[in-house]
Amino acid sequence: MKKQNLTLTIDATKATGKVSPLHYGLMTEEINYSYDGGLYAELVRNRAFLDDAKNPAHWLSVGGATLALDTALPVNAVLTTSLRVEATAAGAGVANDGYWGFPITPNTSYKASLYARGSVGALTLTLQSRDGKTVYAQMRVSAVGESWKKITATLKTGKVAPTTDAIFTITAEKPGTLWLSLVSLFPPTWNNRPNGFRKDLMQLMVDLKPAFLRFPGGNYLEGNTIAERFDWKKTIGPLETRPGHPCPWGYRSTDGMGLLEFLLWCEDMGAEPVLGVYAGYSLRGEFVKPGPDLEPYVQEALEEIEYITGSVSTKWGAQRAKDGHPKPFKLQYVEVGNEDFFDRSGSYDGRFAQFYDAIKAKYPHLKVVSTVGNEQPASKRVKSRKPDALDEHYYRKAADFIRDSPTHFDRYDRKGPEIFVGEWAAHEEIAPWLPPSRNLPATPSMKAALGDAAFMTAMERHSDFVTMQCYAPLFVNINPGGRQWRPDLIGYDALRSYGAPSYYALKLFSTSVGDELLKVSLTGAPLLASVTRQSKTGKVFVKYVNPGETPQAVTIQLTGVKSVKPEATVTTLASPPDETNSMEKPSKVVPKTIKIRGVKPEFVYTFPPYSITLIELA
Repeated sequence: MKKQNLTLTIDATKATGKVSPLHYGLMTEEINYSYDGGLYAELVRNRAFLDDAKNPAHWLSVGGATLALDTALPVNAVLTTSLRVEATAAGAGVANDGYWGFPITPNTSYKASLYARGSVGALTLTLQSRDGKTVYAQMRVSAVGESWKKITATLKTGKVAPTTDAIFTITAEKPGTLWLSLVSLFPPTWNNRPNGFRKDLMQLMVDLKPAFLRFPGGNYLEGNTIAERFDWKKTIGPLETRPGHPCPWGYRSTDGMGLLEFLLWCEDMGAEPVLGVYAGYSLRGEFVKPGPDLEPYVQEALEEIEYITGSVSTKWGAQRAKDGHPKPFKLQYVEVGNEDFFDRSGSYDGRFAQFYDAIKAKYPHLKVVSTVGNEQPASKRVKSRKPDALDEHYYRKAADFIRDSPTHFDRYDRKGPEIFVGEWAAHEEIAPWLPPSRNLPATPSMKAALGDAAFMTAMERHSDFVTMQCYAPLFVNINPGGRQWRPDLIGYDALRSYGAPSYYALKLFSTSVGDELLKVSLTGAPLLASVTRQSKTGKVFVKYVNPGETPQAVTIQLTGVKSVKPEATVTTLASPPDETNSMEKPSKVVPKTIKIRGVKPEFVYTFPPYSITLIELA
């Protein structure tokens, strides 16, 4: 059989549309220990002794001390439980094992704080090896008394080798009884923010140049029950006033990552918030009927918007200023609920309409997003109001993305609601929700990255109305017990982190995109390409995916231009499909950049097998 010629034709005569400036973003929720044990830099696990009602989980006896939970004399109405430590000898006390260890790095200052009372004299705070033979950092603090006292201290390491083989201990100067509450330890954080974020994980995200952050999450927003939803008012203010709540993924959230922290996260990345508001439906089927019963939740959402955007003369804008951020945050999109197509009550149309009307009445400039998109049956979609945008979620095999992407969005009405692909990811073969997926690596292989890239070409080709999109989940703690879902974009332990091949595919796309769409067609093969142009510079970004096992020699034709610079930059992510990155080999699959010469309005480029390629033409 004669091999068919491949020709990629780019019509540069005129732009066919504008690329949404918010097209590439991030989605987040508390899953896989993404916040506690992940981005949120707190190192002490079960710091408020609320993770287990019967036992002091993750706290261990030191020097023969006896430990017990105590509710008799709490610090306040939120910190209802303390840890009672019966120190039988000098040097006795407690140790915390952290989130699979503590990250020890050389010449590093760790900021500790805790509430304490008792009769044990001074306290010694120590970062040490699990066997106690190596002390990495230590600080002696003043004696405690009968009343609760907040203690702060700084522990600094010297010339030590990086390790996670560490625990954090609090020991007594003399025998007696010690009570502890809200014990905290932070390493240096991004931008040195108090109660802040892990530097390495922030850097990985900043490098993606995200335009928005969807928060506080999908299932995490809803909770298993109404009582366990993300109740934003309980997540603001001092840590000692935040009770925390159960996370739907099987562990407790401290709510150290509260509403303001999410907004600061956006600010630190130069991204806009995309706010999900609780809409009266929770995962185990509880829902609130539209009408008077729903009204308190609608009001809760309006007040949340006021906290984010209101001036200091408003009630909740003043509260935001009191919490440390007088300047309002920019907000354009509010999403009503999450995946409400799972709600069998049929109440979402009515619930959405009630939120839509209230939000539009007070904030007419805001765009209101429905969680039921075109990929769901028409019977589940909102009919009583026209949403400004529809949130669609896609978790598919890489092969399915590759097969479907050439035409997927072609059938959409470009005049219809905007499309927000609020969750998407390719998996290799086994669906994430099936038990066998637990035996696979937490982060995906190159095979999945090829599917991801194919889908990104489809979304980018239609980025005039596919206004936002974000991969999910973003994070995973790779320690045993740290993962509830795969595949995930970024893996980490207490000390290190790495990006999956899909991370580098996303980075290749999100950091090199113009503001104009150019019409592109491919003869001889399905269209797995997208082309955008910077209107100010004329630079053209050609993205091309070759998911096959053989190289593809493609004639690239630019029509509507008389000349191009003879030199172009080519960045390629290529690897056998079963290869991946890991903590041991974090850079096994990463892009490589070269310069090519002899570029003309028509030239030939050979795309390697199993590759994702960016060609920058000027």
